[in-house]
Amino acid sequence: MYAVISSERIQLPPGSVVHLPGTWQDYLDLCASRGDGSIPRIKYRRPGEILLMSPLPKHGRDAHLIANVVTILLDSQNRNYEAFTPITMSLSEESGIEPDYCFYIDRWQAAVGKDRLDWRIDPPPDLVIEIDVTSYSDVNDYLPYRVPEVWLFKRNQLTIHELQNDAYQLQSNSRSFPDVDVRSLLTRCLQTASEQGTGVAMRELRQSLL
Repeated sequence: MYAVISSERIQLPPGSVVHLPGTWQDYLDLCASRGDGSIPRIKYRRPGEILLMSPLPKHGRDAHLIANVVTILLDSQNRNYEAFTPITMSLSEESGIEPDYCFYIDRWQAAVGKDRLDWRIDPPPDLVIEIDVTSYSDVNDYLPYRVPEVWLFKRNQLTIHELQNDAYQLQSNSRSFPDVDVRSLLTRCLQTASEQGTGVAMRELRQSLL
């Protein structure tokens, strides 16, 4: 796909991914060129790789639904949390990434009232959600931050990755919701959403958890 990239504007066709060589300063300049926008998504990987992605509507719809499932589960369990989207996680000269959603659950108090987070000092979110429609996402991008749990939704399937030592391992259950079959629950919600809409799927989930 063709893209026009400059310090003043970024034009990227929806659903496309572009890999570019670039420095950390190039990454910062590209992020600044978006102004207050969040599209395209921009990622920096050491050494010197920049990725840009323009999401499709499906990307945002799936992210919204999965994040709402997490929120409803947390509310049903009377658990405190903080949630962020969009958000940029960055470690100078090393990594820059923009998760679709992130949740502070066990460590929610570390994020309360904060407008900015210092990723070298503040703890990472307990749970990150990534939607991969265009082969843009990689759970290993979260290793520098030591995010305990990453959910990757790809090809309409959810995989759960838990940080163990220095690597992410596939898990059948979520550490954030150990007593919930999250994947089956999400499958049902997605099926209802595809047939009757997201609002119906969320209302049915809330009612089932009462």
